[in-house]
Amino acid sequence: MESKQIKWGYLTVLALIWGSSFILIKRGLIGLTALQVGSLRIIFASLFLLIIGFKAVFKIPRNKWKYLALTAVCGTFLPAFLFAISQTELDSGITAILNSLTPLNTLIIGAIAFKVGFQKRQLWGVFIGLAGSLLLVLNGAMNHPEQNYYYALLIIIASICYAINVNLIKHYLSDISPLSITTGNFAILFVPAVLILYFTGFTETMQIEKVQTSIFYILILGVLGTGIANILFFKLIQIASPVFASSVTYLIPLIAFFWGILDNETLTPIQFFGAFVILIGVYLSARRQD
Repeated sequence: MESKQIKWGYLTVLALIWGSSFILIKRGLIGLTALQVGSLRIIFASLFLLIIGFKAVFKIPRNKWKYLALTAVCGTFLPAFLFAISQTELDSGITAILNSLTPLNTLIIGAIAFKVGFQKRQLWGVFIGLAGSLLLVLNGAMNHPEQNYYYALLIIIASICYAINVNLIKHYLSDISPLSITTGNFAILFVPAVLILYFTGFTETMQIEKVQTSIFYILILGVLGTGIANILFFKLIQIASPVFASSVTYLIPLIAFFWGILDNETLTPIQFFGAFVILIGVYLSARRQD
C-alpha cells in the first residue's frame, strides 16, 4: 500500500511540474528563438545538476555510459528542441495533450524493441489514443488556420523519444541512482547545448529587457521542470513499470490546460472530445498491473 502511495505521489508532483512547463516554454519564446530556448533549458539544468550531483557521476559504471548517452539524446536533447519549435506554431495546451501519447508509444516500443508483453485491452488503448490525436489535430487545423498543425508531428516524434528513453532506463539503468542518471545525462549534453546557443547569436540579444524576462522563465524550466523533474521521473521508473511512469503524461494536460485558459488559449468542443478520447486510450494502455 505504501509503495502505491509513493508511486502516485511522484506521479502527481511530476504532473504539476511538467504541466507547467508548456506555459514556461511559451513565455520563454518571447524574444528568444526555439533553439535558444532549448539550449538554455539544457544549460540551466546541467549547471544545477552538476552543482548538486557532481560526485554522483563518478558512481556510474563505465559500461553504462553508452546507455546514458542514448537516454540523454532521446529523453532530453531532442525533446527540448522539438517542443520549443512546435510551440512557435501551436498553443501550449495542444502540445501538452499530444504529449500524452507517450504511454502509448512506450507500450509499442516496449513490445517491439524490448519484448515486453501486453494485453489486448492495451492494444485497443493505442488505437483509441491515436484516433483521438487525429481528431484533435484535424479539427485544430480546420478551426485555427493561423496555426500550422504540421508542427504536431514534432510532438509525436518527441513522445516517441520519451518512450525510447523510458524503456532504456527501465531495462539498462535501473541499478543506477536517479541522481547519477540525471547528472550523467546533462554532463553529456552541456557542451553541445552551449555550442548551439553560441551559434544562435544569443550574446547579441541577451541585453534586451524582454529577453531577460524570458531567460528567467527558462531558468525555472531548466532547474525545476528539467533537472529536479528528471530525478523524480527516473526514480518513478525504477519503482514502477515504464508504462505507469509514462502515464504521468495524461495528467499533464489538465495542468497545462489550466495555464492555457489563464493565457487566453481555447479549444473547440471537438478538440475537447479528441483530448478526452486520447486520455481514455492512454488509460487503457497504461492499466495493467499497476
